Parts: sequence; C-alpha cells; structure tokens
Amino acid sequence: MSGTKIIPIPVLGKHAVNAYLLLGRRPVLVDAGTPGSARLIHDRIAAHGVDPADLALIVITHGHIDHFGSAAELHRLTGAPVAGHTADLEPFRTGRPLMPYLPTGPMGRLMNRNRKLHVRADPFEPGILISGETDLSDFGLAGRIMPTPGHTAGSVSVLTDDGDLVAGDLVANSFMGLIPGKPANPPFHDDPLGNLTSLRAMLDLGPSRLHVGHGTPLAPERVRRWARLEERRLARLHSRGRLRSRTKS
Repeated sequence: MSGTKIIPIPVLGKHAVNAYLLLGRRPVLVDAGTPGSARLIHDRIAAHGVDPADLALIVITHGHIDHFGSAAELHRLTGAPVAGHTADLEPFRTGRPLMPYLPTGPMGRLMNRNRKLHVRADPFEPGILISGETDLSDFGLAGRIMPTPGHTAGSVSVLTDDGDLVAGDLVANSFMGLIPGKPANPPFHDDPLGNLTSLRAMLDLGPSRLHVGHGTPLAPERVRRWARLEERRLARLHSRGRLRSRTKS
C-alpha cells in the first residue's frame, strides 16, 4: 500500500468547493479553487505542515472557473508545474470556461445567474499536458491521472494506488455539499451521458472512496445506486429530446 493521505482544502464554505492535498513521497495538489483563492490555498497547505514550495505538481481536474481559477497564481507562488488535459486547453488559455454552461437541474439554473461564474481567471499554459492515463510516480505519488470526460471534454480524476479517487466534478454531494454523503450531479455537465460513462468506468476500478469537488467523500456503493437511477432519468430526457449536451452525438 502506498499510504497516500488525502486532505481536503476547503476553498468556499466547509466543503462547497474543495481542492485536495495528496501526501505521498511528495505532495501533490488537485485543483486550484476560484479566482483570488491562491493565498488561502497556499496558507492551508502550510497549516498542514507542508511547505507549498515543495509541491511536486498541481493537477487541474477540468476547465471550470471554480477548479482552475487560481492555477496561474498558485504556479507563481509555489513554482509547481500545472497539469491539465489537452481537451480543456481553451478555458485554461483564455481564463474563461466554455459558454454557455449547461445546467443539470434547478441548482445549475440558479447558479448560472451568479456573476462570479462568468468572470475571467488568469490564463495559464499547462506545463504538463494530459491526453491519456498518466502515472504520477515521477511526482512522488503512487497513483494515476485518469481521463474522465463528460463534465467537460478534458475532465480528469486522480486514482491513488490505495483506491482513493479524487473525482473533481464527476459526481457531487447534493446541493453543493449541503447534504453530505448524498450523491448528485454537480450544477453543470457538458455531456451528461459521457460523464455517466466515465463515472461507471471509475466505479468498475473499485475505488474505496470518492473525494469530490463539492461536498464530503462519497461511498462507492451509494454512488452506484445513484448512477443506476441517473441512467434511467437521462434515458427519459433523451427520448423526449430534452437532454442538453455540448457533444454532437
């Protein structure tokens, strides 16, 4: 067993928006919060006894503003390289997510009115481009970056050899984490069916827990049960021509 420790770094609220500090032989940060949160993340890393300058890597799970918003500044503060998937390069390079957001339900429609989701972050160029499964041993972590497209085309998750899945927005807690432990969609998906396919592929790998961008860790079996219900819901929407997707399929 690798003994990788997963430490949530709250960015907004207790767990409304999370980054994660992964401690193996070297520390790795997953996600970079909202614009203007770099110093907060930096200081919370230090509060866990880790020198932020020792970060081996910053992994960005996808091109939404609450996940890559402070990537550029964290790179400047720590010197750590930033890894991102090639399919989300446009948001990274422009500082803006692809528009329009495609809400998954009432929460997404409400949040879509929030001006903070439409601001521009400092753009950045990932120093490490992800296009497929990527081993993290060179960065001191026993684990892999796994492409999990659907939420965005370039969404990724990090799976440790211990079985912890740091899943970004592959799934969330209900109401942005206000109902802990209850699986739900995040507010937006570019491709709901594609995301469900990615979620099932990760569940098939037998993770022990899912650490998500919005909320507390989720139990895999509970997520599996939710995914079965979600498949039926999406099938109904698709049959009625009401399933919105950025893909052409």
